[in-house]
Amino acid sequence: MAGTYDGPKFVVVAGGVMSGVGKGLTTASMGKILNEYGYRTTAVKIDPYINYDAGTLRPTEHGEVWVTDDGGEIDQDLGNYERFLGIDLPRLNNLTTGQIYHAVIERERGGEYLGQTVQPIPHITDEIKRRIVEAVKGFDIALIEIGGTVGDYENEPFLFALKGMEREIGAEHFVFCLITYLPVLRHVGEMKTKPTQQAVRLLGEHGIFPDFIICRAETELDEVRKRKIHVGANVPMENIISAPDMATIYDIPLTLEAENLGRKLLVELGLEPKQRPNWTRWEQLVKRSKGPSNQLRVAMVGKYAEIGNFQLTDSYLSVNQSLLHAGVAADAKMNITWIDGHKFERGEMDPSELADFSGIIVPGAFGEGGADGVIAAIRFARENEVPYLGLCYGMQLAVIEYARNVAGIEGATSGEFTSDPDWQVVSIQESQKQVLQDHRYGASMRLGAYAAVLKKDSRVLDLYQRSGRLEEDARRIGQLRQISEQAFRVGEIMSARDKAILERHRHRYEISPRFVELLEEEGLVFSGYHRRVDGTRLMEFIELPGHRYFIATQAHPEFKSRMDNPAPLFSGFVDAALAYQQERLSSAQAAAS
Repeated sequence: MAGTYDGPKFVVVAGGVMSGVGKGLTTASMGKILNEYGYRTTAVKIDPYINYDAGTLRPTEHGEVWVTDDGGEIDQDLGNYERFLGIDLPRLNNLTTGQIYHAVIERERGGEYLGQTVQPIPHITDEIKRRIVEAVKGFDIALIEIGGTVGDYENEPFLFALKGMEREIGAEHFVFCLITYLPVLRHVGEMKTKPTQQAVRLLGEHGIFPDFIICRAETELDEVRKRKIHVGANVPMENIISAPDMATIYDIPLTLEAENLGRKLLVELGLEPKQRPNWTRWEQLVKRSKGPSNQLRVAMVGKYAEIGNFQLTDSYLSVNQSLLHAGVAADAKMNITWIDGHKFERGEMDPSELADFSGIIVPGAFGEGGADGVIAAIRFARENEVPYLGLCYGMQLAVIEYARNVAGIEGATSGEFTSDPDWQVVSIQESQKQVLQDHRYGASMRLGAYAAVLKKDSRVLDLYQRSGRLEEDARRIGQLRQISEQAFRVGEIMSARDKAILERHRHRYEISPRFVELLEEEGLVFSGYHRRVDGTRLMEFIELPGHRYFIATQAHPEFKSRMDNPAPLFSGFVDAALAYQQERLSSAQAAAS
């Protein structure tokens, strides 16, 4: 097979010592580097947990759930891949143990194995290979990241399968990278290499010997430590790459390229550069992110900010990154303060303390706990002209707040909070009722990209027009129309004059159609909607025309934001927050004089 193989080359990335040290970001950065050398690169994330996908995992346990255009609920590393590679990845690019075993068992139940005894080898490992090959079709190079560490029991089938692929396809088409962490013990004051040597030994037990060792650490790897690893792991000195902590994640490709990692990977893969890398634009963006002219304080009021004594910002990773992207475009640094909505309910904070911030964001969440506290924060933003951006849950609570305090519907609530249907301005989608009755929680929400028609003369339409997204999304909408199993995502766009965009979704509840007209009469503008093929209109955007910036969406625009192409709603929010900050500063200076 090796002599006739004409598919992509593979860069397999495994981790040693411990997880959470930036393996996904390093993988994404290698993909960015290989792109710069002219190669079409994709990435696949292997998650060894038995969950079918990340959809039912708590954000405080596993971090943010990333949503793909085609409705996959997957690991947040796919978000880093998309942000760095500049492509939209499908759900196929995430493998879990649960998916693999589910597929094999379904096949066995269908009699496809013709009475064979179904075993981990070859049936499970063959399914792993099949799915990897399917996911990387059409690309020059595929990065395969294996989650966890090489010593984890659940990783054994995946390592075995990849070693088998190397044997079948040919070793010349594979490069193995080990990303390891070198701790500096405070009481010793020395960077220790022994955990890395142990990780190399564990990887070797699977017949895999790393071509590269990428050394994560607080500081740069010195020659003494590099030589120790070289001797202990039998890896060439030049292939031991230092990857110290960086000021921003977008520094990582530049740091790795400083050690010529891109050319070294190509040499190992038997490839020549197709083009000379041009890092000018990327370097400009990184430089601007580290030395902006302005500072902006933003409050993130949510539900998944704290666990025990720690704040887990990974729960809202893409929101944080989207703010960074918009900040870079506006030459401003985002200083984000995460505030748990429960604090307002418990009296630990008063909403008036939000006056210290120039903008307020409420990101996605589920459930009633902390909701009244978040609603209090939204009311403060609305009544005090503080720029506000609501995402999914943040739109639903904004509508409830407006209904209660402006439209006079004191009992306004969500079907997620109460079973009493009378005042549910936010209600469950009809299609979701049977799903919940049957307890089918996994992969059953309204997921993935859906088209929204934007209202003429709305602020939301203006933001998308100025960003160039209308033209970009029109092409994608046309492509979805041609894919029978995905055409429902477009819905009914009534005429060629309609201005429509695509954003990703993840929710069960919608703004109830019963209250839309009443709320509009009270001044709330629904500036975008999705019309399903059955004619039902689902509200996608709201805005308050007289407000400095009060916009919310049922979607998750943070999943489409990129360093060089910020999400329009985030750009608008940052611009409004900067203007608000300047107004307050000017007023304070005038008062002082």
